[in-house]
Amino acid sequence: MRDAVIVEAVRTPIGKGKPNGSLAHVQPVELLAHTLRTLVERTGVDPALIDDVIGGTVSQVGEQAANITRYAVLSAGFPETVPATTVDRQCGSSQQAVHFAAQGVLSGAYDMVIACGVESMSRVPMGSNVRGTEGPFGPGIAARFPEGLVQQGISAELIAAKWGLSRAQMDAFAASSHQKAAAAWGNGLFDAEVAPLEGVTRDESVRPATTTEVLAGLKPAYYDPAYAERFPQIGWSVTAGNASPINDGASAVLITSSETAARLGLRPLARLHSFAVTGSDPLLMLTGVVPATEKVLRKAGLTLGDIDLFEVNEAFASVVLSWQQETGADLSRVNVHGGAIALGHPLGASGTRLTTTLVHAMRERGARYALQTMCEAGGLANAMVLEAV
Repeated sequence: MRDAVIVEAVRTPIGKGKPNGSLAHVQPVELLAHTLRTLVERTGVDPALIDDVIGGTVSQVGEQAANITRYAVLSAGFPETVPATTVDRQCGSSQQAVHFAAQGVLSGAYDMVIACGVESMSRVPMGSNVRGTEGPFGPGIAARFPEGLVQQGISAELIAAKWGLSRAQMDAFAASSHQKAAAAWGNGLFDAEVAPLEGVTRDESVRPATTTEVLAGLKPAYYDPAYAERFPQIGWSVTAGNASPINDGASAVLITSSETAARLGLRPLARLHSFAVTGSDPLLMLTGVVPATEKVLRKAGLTLGDIDLFEVNEAFASVVLSWQQETGADLSRVNVHGGAIALGHPLGASGTRLTTTLVHAMRERGARYALQTMCEAGGLANAMVLEAV
């Protein structure tokens, strides 16, 4: 029976998604090309053997338009015969790329495939792909949700209110993310996964000195009088400090079968065990990680107690904390090297960034099973289980 394994996983350092960010001068095609080039260099694989490259990008406009993954493949120096496509499942775009890639290997459609992602939020700001339009929603959505949908920050506030999460809890979680990320960097735990780029060697958004006291001084990021009237339950406790920042970065994983890996002398990092994707309330929007976790565990035939490590994307602290309340997961096993609040959240790159961090953490900690899940705009979530080889 065929399986699908990850044989290499790399990412760029993550820069601040601002004009003065450390990677703002790098065109996004080149960001992604760097990770593709690094994958083949580290494995020694002939890129002509790669059957497809599946990339994730959210803002597919401007420098990230026109199937950016194809041009990254060409810029990386791969043969012109290597195809590529770009997918959009919002923040989970490159995790969906992993799902598609692994499913292709499992089915026999592929022998070797790259899943990857990129986002340069300094050069292509979030929301650029809908500017100058009346918005992405048609009359059917207006009829179904007559009071209107909301932006993600309001969803994060609604989640905090529904699960009774205090500002202090969310700030403490955010501070812990920075502390774990800083410790991981200090202990060399990111060295194997990060591919330095043009003199940039570290994640720019990690703040080792962050404390709950510092975070407590920040103002609510999404307060709006109209929303306050519509949702009187909101306590306005989501800030720039307990939410992920905007960032630039790219990441990529090389996926093949155990048989092909053995034939090419490649050492698998982890086996891709099970996959799930689900929809949820598009108003709360970010809660899909709960049913996605439940669904992937059913598919895997595992329980929460079987999972040694979790990566739950830290779009907002309220997302991870509400997920923890619902699942009962041990937070000491979650985002053990820090999460997006500290490391950053370059949208389309985040799925394979989480996978990259997770497979290296599995190896470092001797984990047998790990679970990754991501919330996504529109009320979506991906989840997958990885297994040690």
